[in-house]
Amino acid sequence: MTAEFTGWHVLAEFGGVDTALCDDLEQLESALRESLIAAGVTICEVVHKKFDPQGVTVLALLSESHASIHTYPESGDIFVDVFTCGSIGAGATKAVDLLRDRLSPTSVRMQVVQRGHGAEKIYEPVGDGLTRIWDLHEVIVDTNTPFQHMVIARTDQGISLFSDDDRQSTEFSQLTYHEAMMVPAFVLAEKLDRVLIIGSGEGVASQMSVAAGASLVDHVDIDQREVELCAEHLPYGYTTDELTAAVAHEGPIHVHYADGWDFLAKAQEAGTRYDVIVIDLPDERVEDAQHNRLYEAEFLSRCKALLAPGGVLSAQAGCATMWRNETLKRSWGRFHEQFATVVPYGSDEHEWTFLFGLNEKIDDPVRGMRDRLALLPYRAETIDARALERGAIEPYALR
Repeated sequence: MTAEFTGWHVLAEFGGVDTALCDDLEQLESALRESLIAAGVTICEVVHKKFDPQGVTVLALLSESHASIHTYPESGDIFVDVFTCGSIGAGATKAVDLLRDRLSPTSVRMQVVQRGHGAEKIYEPVGDGLTRIWDLHEVIVDTNTPFQHMVIARTDQGISLFSDDDRQSTEFSQLTYHEAMMVPAFVLAEKLDRVLIIGSGEGVASQMSVAAGASLVDHVDIDQREVELCAEHLPYGYTTDELTAAVAHEGPIHVHYADGWDFLAKAQEAGTRYDVIVIDLPDERVEDAQHNRLYEAEFLSRCKALLAPGGVLSAQAGCATMWRNETLKRSWGRFHEQFATVVPYGSDEHEWTFLFGLNEKIDDPVRGMRDRLALLPYRAETIDARALERGAIEPYALR
């Protein structure tokens, strides 16, 4: 029988332990032994060290791995470390709980870490001092493209895409995301014939545009490897065959592996105009980042110059949550500097706010959006007329 390469590692800090007990080698070793045995693990050997002038280390070698305590009598603190692998994995937590009962600390800090196969995780920073942890049940792709660290994995939200540890899309919520980015633009635009999409490597936005009536979609993405891997492994967006056709410009979707900045310059030289332009990139960073230039005023100005009369620029603009809205505030200011009409849309998933800019002044854009939604060839599943009204109310922090 093959042993399962998995286990649980418990790291604990006991505070406020009796100072005499912290220096009592016999009692500490007895407490560790009895706690481990009661937790169901097997002790192979125990070694210890009494330090001068004070302090004790006790180390137990286990069939399931190891356990140790290291004491600081001068402050009444103890470090505890227990790792148990295989089927007895939960024994580590039980052993620490029992040891706590024996030593009676006044404070306990404990961290439980799953290790081994099936323990892969993504640590996604979501704000100052805040991290979201994604459990990866199966890693499908883990690679560095020329532009990013890319992971595709099975999570509790289905097959999911991560870029530089940021969630980009999941099987569960991708439709909510993409419709929030595309549907308001479709119903704001005076007409929908030519669409330009910068980023959005999964291909969903391009396909939605065709379903909504566009005859030509230019899809520009600098990261060819990412787009190809998304087509190969994601259950939404392009299939590999659809991507091959789009790269060959066979059909309404034309994929261009190019820098968005350079593509805009060439389109302007050629006099090309678009009814909808979409910027869908990894989140703008509060700190300096190379891709931030594609959110800033000069890039917005270039997009603005390529809009046809009645055209709309759509951009993923950040999060409305108060502890994370700095980049949204930046985008809000830039859009109002560039466009005569600015409409926000706050998605049902609160992390996503999109901004839509038009060169023309429209007094009541939401009324027209509601009316056009019923006529749109693409039938939205996550947005209706009431959602448009609710989503178009800007957060108080932006007023």
